Amino acid sequence: MSDYRARLSTLIERERGAYLASHPRSAAAFQDSVKNLLGGVPMTWMRMWPGGFPLYLATASGAQLTDIDGNSYVDFCLGDTGAMAGHSPAEVQRAVALRFGELGGATTMLPTEDAAWVATELTRRFGATHWSFTLTATDANRWAIRLARQLTRRQKILVYSYCYHGSVDETFIVATPDGPAARAGNVGPPVDPAETTRVCEFNDAGALERELSRGDVAAVLMEPALTNIGIVLPEPGYLETVRALTREHGTVLINDETHTFSAGPGGCTAAWRLQPDVVTIGKSIAGGIPAGAYGLSTELAARIMADKSADIEDTGGVGGTLAGNALSVAAMRATLEHVLTDAAFETMVATASRYTAGVREAIESHQLPWNIVQLGARAEYRFCPRPPRTGGESAAAADTDLDEYLHLYLINRGILLTPFHNMALMCPSTANEDVDYHTDVFVQAVSGLL
Repeated sequence: MSDYRARLSTLIERERGAYLASHPRSAAAFQDSVKNLLGGVPMTWMRMWPGGFPLYLATASGAQLTDIDGNSYVDFCLGDTGAMAGHSPAEVQRAVALRFGELGGATTMLPTEDAAWVATELTRRFGATHWSFTLTATDANRWAIRLARQLTRRQKILVYSYCYHGSVDETFIVATPDGPAARAGNVGPPVDPAETTRVCEFNDAGALERELSRGDVAAVLMEPALTNIGIVLPEPGYLETVRALTREHGTVLINDETHTFSAGPGGCTAAWRLQPDVVTIGKSIAGGIPAGAYGLSTELAARIMADKSADIEDTGGVGGTLAGNALSVAAMRATLEHVLTDAAFETMVATASRYTAGVREAIESHQLPWNIVQLGARAEYRFCPRPPRTGGESAAAADTDLDEYLHLYLINRGILLTPFHNMALMCPSTANEDVDYHTDVFVQAVSGLL
């Protein structure tokens, strides 16, 4: 093992050197940005790119991206799902140009007819019948939580250990042998998240039932499959058990489909015939323009509209003045109507299956103790022999050195994966040739480890 780690360290240093040599303008831009940008980047998570500094964007189109040093990439990161439609799809460009240019009025506090079309389409896809818009999935989740608390008159929510629901304060909590604890690195929590949140491991029905039986959980906020700690799929029957238990205990079930939208046109909700009370989504539905949405069942919508103590029009409003603005809504309509269509998902899933098959063959032929899991148009490998069944198991499989090596190796040869983990996402423009190129480079990368 020590020889392996020593070899890995040597390979990382080699790739760091190649990265620096190939990206002098990005390195200089980063050094200049440190003067006035916190951490030297527009948003501090951009510091998670490997190599000591991020690439700086020059152009992007479809599944291709070019940095300011002139290096080109096949982009499997796609904005960590935000660009699942591909970069700047033509239909969205036209809709945005029309709304912001010829028609004008991106922000007027007035609705447009596009909004009703989008709500109808989201209803067709996800089943929830009454929709409202935000600018992020985080805000959609915040509003869904508040509605659940209002309707149930309960204060706590329940999430899964190592879940991801944006920057919602209540969700930065993990299950440990000593009980619930704030997730490591949580910055400035307003209160100990154990005061607001119950937590259990995904796929553990017994733990879920114990937590719900306390009678104080307003909502279970869940991704139908964990995604941001590596893909953790539900075991057979688990999601049906979640639905049965939440109904039994009078708890609102919220499906966060922001990442799991990759499963199909209606996310996991449609693909697996789920029946949540609320659906939240964001990132991808507007083709790269900021947007989010939450949809309520008919029953919940009727209850909140009839609740005289719920001022959802003024004091209790979440989302802000820009939520549901004409520009975002126009982009949502163009994306859903012309880009992320039912037919597009068929192609994207097939492309992801090709990607998964190539990586799996490389793992098996090199006898690596790794695995790869696919969720529709996205796939991710983890450094453990079998797919994790819980967030805790997936977190334990993390290997920061391997992550850095593989990410740098791929970047240096023109391939981008999501920097936080090893997620690869397909957009309608991702070609079989892109996937096959990744397979070839991945084989070279793992061969160098052995």
